[in-house]
Amino acid sequence: MGDRWHVEVDRGVCIGSGMCVNHAPEGFALDSARQSHPRAAETDANEPVLTAAEGCPVEAIAITLLGSGEAVFPPED
Repeated sequence: MGDRWHVEVDRGVCIGSGMCVNHAPEGFALDSARQSHPRAAETDANEPVLTAAEGCPVEAIAITLLGSGEAVFPPED
């Protein structure tokens, strides 16, 4: 995985479960309102951040390839 990703959390959907922080503490944090946010909007592609997105119970995390905007997660239909 040599790609760079753009990571976003839809705070209108996030329920603050903390699963993302559990899977990727270096990638996500919860604020005082228990809403998730990426620690950095851009990151190297990495398995913990992808696992966090896949494990989000409300699919609030979106990952796209930097440059092309191609969806990494959730995958396009």
